Amino acid sequence: MSIYVDTDYHRQGIGDNLMRALIKESEINNIWTLQAGIFPENKASIKLHQKHGFRIIGIRENIGKMDNKWRDVVLLERRSKEIGID
Repeated sequence: MSIYVDTDYHRQGIGDNLMRALIKESEINNIWTLQAGIFPENKASIKLHQKHGFRIIGIRENIGKMDNKWRDVVLLERRSKEIGID
C-alpha cells in the first residue's frame, strides 16, 4: 500500500484520514495484512504508519534505485485485530 500527500498539504490530518479509511476498507474486505515499503529517511511516513498499528519487520538493503543510487527500504506491516483472528 502507498499513500502520498503533496507537501503543500502536510500536517493537515490528510494522511491520518487516508490511513483510517484504508484500514477500515481493508477490514470490510477481509484483508488481514497491509504492507508498506518506505525509504528510511522518510521518518514522517514511518511515524504515520506506526501510529496506525504498523510495525517495522525489516529492512531490504539496496533494493530500489533512485537518482542512480541504490536505496534501502524499510518494510512495515499491520495485522488486523478484527480479521483472521479465529
